[in-house]
Amino acid sequence: MAQLAQYSVSHGLAADEALLAGFVGRRGDEALAEHVHRFPGCTVQELFHEALGYLNGPDSPPAYPVRGAEALVRRLHADGVPIAVVTSGPRKYAVELLQLVGGADLFAAMISAEDVRQGKPHPEGYRSGCAALGVDPDRAVAFEDAPAGIAAAKAAGLSCVGITTTHPAAALRAADIVVSDLTEVDWPSLAAGPFSPNVA
Repeated sequence: MAQLAQYSVSHGLAADEALLAGFVGRRGDEALAEHVHRFPGCTVQELFHEALGYLNGPDSPPAYPVRGAEALVRRLHADGVPIAVVTSGPRKYAVELLQLVGGADLFAAMISAEDVRQGKPHPEGYRSGCAALGVDPDRAVAFEDAPAGIAAAKAAGLSCVGITTTHPAAALRAADIVVSDLTEVDWPSLAAGPFSPNVA
């Protein structure tokens, strides 16, 4: 959320936690549309384009993978489990970040911000992800770090693992289980437990 804080300060807004949390896990243009009135003379698209510039700016902290993410992705891929990425971010940015967990080629499908009419918390992205994998939503598990993403996954009929990388556990209580990172998720146990073996 460092980029959002920097962006807000550059426009003279107080970068409080509540404001920043409202952007996490959502399409940037949709989140900005709720605040465009605070930016006189600016359109949503102008603000969104500016915000994208902060993603790779010199003051942005480097991206890093969630602990255990690469091992889990590689294990699922090796076991033939189809995996999809359902992200509120732009496809180009998502592809770059997936290098941190082994690369985009480990994923059978990607649904990005450009691929949906309505972003999270709307379930469209997860429904599209399941359709792309050819699995029923009730046989899929989503991994999410934000309330908007959890709401989208649950509304689409998926089970959901909440990860406390951007929000405290209390904010993720709508998930079926909450973990601090993916070292706490064991693939064989996950498949044998209340969740199914397909991952979105």
